[in-house]
Amino acid sequence: MLTTLMKRNTSMPLLMLMVVVAALGVFRFTTGGVVFPPQVQDFLTLGFSVVLEALPFVILGVFLSSIFQVLVPVDRVFAVLPKNRLLRRVVLSFVGFLLPVCECGNVPLARGMMVKGFTVADATVFLFSAPVVNPVTLFTTFSVFGWDDGVLVGRVLGVLVVAHLLGWLFSLHPKAENLLTDRFAAVCAADDTAHAGGKFVRFAQSFTDELGKLLPLLVFGGFVAAGIQVLLPRDVLFSVGQHVVLGLLVMVVLGVVIAVCSTVDAFFALTFVGLFLPGSILVFLIVGPLMDVKMLALLKSTFRFRTVVLMFGVVVSVALLFGVVVNSVFA
Repeated sequence: MLTTLMKRNTSMPLLMLMVVVAALGVFRFTTGGVVFPPQVQDFLTLGFSVVLEALPFVILGVFLSSIFQVLVPVDRVFAVLPKNRLLRRVVLSFVGFLLPVCECGNVPLARGMMVKGFTVADATVFLFSAPVVNPVTLFTTFSVFGWDDGVLVGRVLGVLVVAHLLGWLFSLHPKAENLLTDRFAAVCAADDTAHAGGKFVRFAQSFTDELGKLLPLLVFGGFVAAGIQVLLPRDVLFSVGQHVVLGLLVMVVLGVVIAVCSTVDAFFALTFVGLFLPGSILVFLIVGPLMDVKMLALLKSTFRFRTVVLMFGVVVSVALLFGVVVNSVFA
């Protein structure tokens, strides 16, 4: 039975994983002797780079999510968390400090939380705070910017405001399950005890199911980001960097289309110092880890389209507000 179950549930996700890894390896070791048109070369390089950077975090996130779903006694977790909803979400917004996984890995973790009975509001607070409120991202941001221009403090406060604002809005929804896709809402409503087999079998089923859902979306989002970056006229974008309003809006665009992992995006943002005002750079560092194209693709696996649109609007609005404040103080 175990062999049959493993074959049925692992074949497609593992096949997709092998194809992605093989393609990355072939591209890396064979392009030296192949001449592509410049735009095609840039597209392939950027696309594979995004996927390669995010893939380990997605796998780690799915692994931790499956462990959480199968092994963690959720009743004990609820017993430790504060009963007050606001205090509980405050605690959850700092759980990412214990789980240094980038934004791609946090999507499966948040899915696992909801499957185990956490509310949509609680899981959303974790999902939107964890990409920045973790030791790796905090360290890299500090190593690049230090305490200069309020970038580090503004980034942390910005994502916390986004996370708690979305959590509060979703807690007010009379039927929070309507915020989720029908398919995922059905998974959350299913009886966890209905799954046959021991813990290892359930872990394998959860791991391969989640990997099969998220891996294609990661590849899709990564190459969409690459295509947009190749087509966007960067010289035009950089030319408006010092404009108070246009600089902020350009950084919203760059934050969405340049799909850099939250743990290293501060180094990428460093290239904009001197070209863009500090508030504009802060906008990039808030929007990027929460709403880049690969994150949008992954969010769509869990939330309805209109929910993702609401998330996008809240993230961009808060980022712009913090950007304006930082520019007014430090620019």
